[in-house]
Amino acid sequence: MTERPARPRVEWRDVNGILLLDKPVGLSSNAALQEARRRYRARKAGHTGSLDPLASGVLPLCFGHATKIAGLLLEADKTYVATLALGSRTATGDAEGEVLERVAVPELVPAAVAGACQAFVGARQQVPPMYSALKYAGRPLYALAREGVEIERAPRPIVIHSLVLLRLEPTAIEFEVCCSSGTYVRTLGEELAAALGTCGHLAALRRTSVAAFAGRPLHRLEELAAVDGEAALDALLVPADTALADWPGTVLDAQGVAHVQHGRAADCAPAPAGRARLYGPGGELIGLGVVDPSGVRVAPTRLLSDLP
Repeated sequence: MTERPARPRVEWRDVNGILLLDKPVGLSSNAALQEARRRYRARKAGHTGSLDPLASGVLPLCFGHATKIAGLLLEADKTYVATLALGSRTATGDAEGEVLERVAVPELVPAAVAGACQAFVGARQQVPPMYSALKYAGRPLYALAREGVEIERAPRPIVIHSLVLLRLEPTAIEFEVCCSSGTYVRTLGEELAAALGTCGHLAALRRTSVAAFAGRPLHRLEELAAVDGEAALDALLVPADTALADWPGTVLDAQGVAHVQHGRAADCAPAPAGRARLYGPGGELIGLGVVDPSGVRVAPTRLLSDLP
């Protein structure tokens, strides 16, 4: 029996920054992360806010120190463009699931559909779908759903900032939605179809924006494969503090940096009270903290650089 040749050992390296990946349809978020990580040979990596395999678009990948703020990116508002197929409901809420129901689609006019979209704007409650990664007794709901188990889910607060009709066809609509984190666009599509007097499922979904990175270029996996050299790859990354552009920043002197790196409060340049980005005297991002009411004293909450 012929032995398979051993895989070459990967020499991992320290990479810091955020890659704005344009995730393709058909690939899971984790598979996309691992492929990009191998290309960068990044020692530490994580993604923020997964996309279903059938969805495409903006998937921020955090490398190195940026992984320490990945959780904060989950809180960011996001924008999607979705195609809602009307007249059929599926088990998963998208084109991947078995069709459970078919309903006639009434004649729709743009003004009425636009009005139905507008009715969803604002704060509301949404019940998460069974086909989701939320856990029940340590197991993801989608695993239970595949076994035919239905678990009662409590509604969760979400905010729909805008919901705009882009295109209307006899049995499909395309809409753009800007929403808070935690919003399931599949469920929103089902709710919108019901408001239009029928049922529906998502035929396509693309995330077009994550608030902190709006307007920035995206990069495809094929593009990474064609880039020659680590320096050129690293040039595609955006700094970690780009994700926190709405946080005020403050500067510490060398002694202040030493204090916060050991978990102690320190003097800082004047800044608004509340959460802040912390920079060293050379402009390097040190971490995150909370500025006290005096505006010149800060307590660290998270370090983004290693101790010297």
